[in-house]
Amino acid sequence: MDTFVLHGYSLGGPIAIRAAARHPERVTALILTATMAHPNHQQALTLRVWGKLAATGDRRLVSEFLFPHALGPQAIEAMPAEQLEEAITYAAAEVADGTVEHAELAGRIDVRDDLAAIGVPTLVISTTDDHLAPPALHRRLAENIPGARLVEIPTGHLPMVERPEEWQGLITDFLAEHDA
Repeated sequence: MDTFVLHGYSLGGPIAIRAAARHPERVTALILTATMAHPNHQQALTLRVWGKLAATGDRRLVSEFLFPHALGPQAIEAMPAEQLEEAITYAAAEVADGTVEHAELAGRIDVRDDLAAIGVPTLVISTTDDHLAPPALHRRLAENIPGARLVEIPTGHLPMVERPEEWQGLITDFLAEHDA
């Protein structure tokens, strides 16, 4: 039987949590980035608005709404205005057809009952400027998964965009520490 490390990012976090809890014989370690077990009120309101905007079909408006939620303030302010507009335009073209359903699922997901069953080394990476999955949710994960380690990275929801080397280093170091 194959074993593996799971990494859950954003909405993939609850999926990884559920898999680790239900298949402890297969999962050797768990890494969770910018995710949650269940939305708090702040996230639920953001998701509700995001879903309603997506339902209008106005992809540009969705992109404009998500940008200050997905990127940290430093990343946004570091962009020249022209680059910011180009990035918003590019992101608008990439808004998925299933965005309404994505927002709806994220608003109702709940794997809190699975947290205590996780018995593998777990790294929770908290993106401290995250407005889509607020840091309070990351802390709650680390507090409720036995033995979980919480580390912080000063980014918005997209550490792979804002601080890719630092984010990758956290993951690589954790994997090396646990021979994964």
